[in-house]
Amino acid sequence: MSAIEDVFARCRAEKRAAFIPYLTGGDPDFQTSTRLLESLIRGGADLIEIGVPFSDPIADGPTNQRAATRALEAGIDLSSVLDLVAHLKRDSNVPIVLFTYLNPILSRGFERFAEQAAESGVDGVLCIDLPPAEAADEYIPAMRTHGIDTVFLLAPTSTTDRMRQVAEASTGFVYYVSRTGVTGVQSELSGGLGKEVKRVRRRVRKPVVVGFGISSPEQVDKVGRIADGVVVGSALVQLVEQGPEDPDLPAAVEAETQRLSAPLHHSSSR
Repeated sequence: MSAIEDVFARCRAEKRAAFIPYLTGGDPDFQTSTRLLESLIRGGADLIEIGVPFSDPIADGPTNQRAATRALEAGIDLSSVLDLVAHLKRDSNVPIVLFTYLNPILSRGFERFAEQAAESGVDGVLCIDLPPAEAADEYIPAMRTHGIDTVFLLAPTSTTDRMRQVAEASTGFVYYVSRTGVTGVQSELSGGLGKEVKRVRRRVRKPVVVGFGISSPEQVDKVGRIADGVVVGSALVQLVEQGPEDPDLPAAVEAETQRLSAPLHHSSSR
C-alpha cells in the first residue's frame, strides 16, 4: 500500500474524507513557501498538493496564474519544488502530490524526473495536460518503477471510455474536477455534483477526490459527504496574494487550513 493509499484507508476507517490543501510551490519565494507548506501540515492536511509553477498554466484561473508568476519571478523551477518537498519530508510523513503540466517533466525526461521526484519524497504526480492514453508508453512505467502514484483527471464531460482509461491509469486516487473550466473560487457548487460523483464511483474503484472551486467550510462539508477527498486551492492561494510579506502569513494559512478542514474532522465523530 502506498502512502497515499494509506491516507485514504485511514480516513475511511475514521468515516471521513481526506482534506487536501493546495499551494503553488515557491510562492512568493522559497523560504516563505517552506513555512506556508509547513503551516498546511500543522493545520490538519491529510495530503498536500504542490503546484509546479509554469509559464502557461492553461487549467488555472487568475489567482493560481498570478501565484505561478510570483514563483517564477522568484526563480522557482521544478528543481526548487523538489527541494521544497525534500525539506518537508525531513520532518513529516504527510504525502505530497505534485500538480504539474507536462512541459517541465518533458524537459527533464520521464525517467530522470521520476528518479529525482522519488528521491525528494514525492508520493504522487498529477500531470494535468497528459491524457492517460499518451502516458502509457513512458510516463506511467517510469512512475511505477520509482513507486510514485499517477493521478489523472475526470470532469463532468468525461465519457465512459475516458473513465475506463483514467481508472486503469490512476493509482492513489482519481481527481474529479467539480466543474468545466479553470481553477478558482466559486460561490456555489454544481447542483448535480452528487449525481456526477456517483456516476464516477460506479466505474472507478479507487478513491475519488473532488477539487476546483471549493472555498468554504460549508462547501468542504458538502463535498466531503460524497467524495473520498476534498481539495482546496485558490482560497488558500488568495491569502498568500493578499499578504506575501506579512510575517503572520504562515499563522493565517494554518488557521485557515484548520477552519476549512474542521467539518471533515467533526464528521468523523458524528
